[in-house]
Amino acid sequence: MADTGILTAQYVRIHQPVASIGDRMLAQIVDWLVLLAYVTAISWFISFNRLDSFFWPVLLLLVMPPLFYTLLMELLNRGQTVGKMLLRIQVVRLDGSVPSLGSYLLRWLLWIVDGPSFSFLGVLVIILSRNSQRLGDLAAGTVVIKRQDYRRLQVSLDEYDYLQHGYTPRYPAAADLSLEQIEIIRRTLTTATADQAQRLQTLADKVAHRLAVAPQESSSASFLERILRDYQYYALEEV
Repeated sequence: MADTGILTAQYVRIHQPVASIGDRMLAQIVDWLVLLAYVTAISWFISFNRLDSFFWPVLLLLVMPPLFYTLLMELLNRGQTVGKMLLRIQVVRLDGSVPSLGSYLLRWLLWIVDGPSFSFLGVLVIILSRNSQRLGDLAAGTVVIKRQDYRRLQVSLDEYDYLQHGYTPRYPAAADLSLEQIEIIRRTLTTATADQAQRLQTLADKVAHRLAVAPQESSSASFLERILRDYQYYALEEV
């Protein structure tokens, strides 16, 4: 089975298995049942309240939520629809981070092309691609993984450089940084250069602007170290 990497709190990449075609199809069936229940309930409500004369509002009420269901659910629920939650699968970027709005939008738009409700092209591409990606995943740089409960692993927090028991994060927005951005911060902190102080200050300014936060630490190095700790905290919580 193909797998992908999810970052742990020590920058250790745990190999997370890619969701099987069976899991993805079962999740899609569950989502179709959810949408069928919604359309049935709305149709009954409209018929019961005699709203048939309001054609366009009724049409929008029936069509728009099912049309945007997948896009909105994945966007607002960190890559999971109801079906994906039940099957414990999730859409993530190839580096394990949360996809952007553009990534979710690309997946949603290309579902018309490679979705099983229209053709078997999506299934064929999933079989042939390295990470079991359909066309929407290939275009968006995403992959559907099978979530595992890593809280059952016998891992002690003592193995991690930064985290301690009872640690409280200060910058929740740090969780939105990508693996590449975190690696840049780590390298800048650990690589000694003649102009390191200036490089740290420049990077700290960029990170603060990117996350829209006001640094509370006494130095740029302390701020960047805090960002690393907070990122690791949320990475460990998610896996």
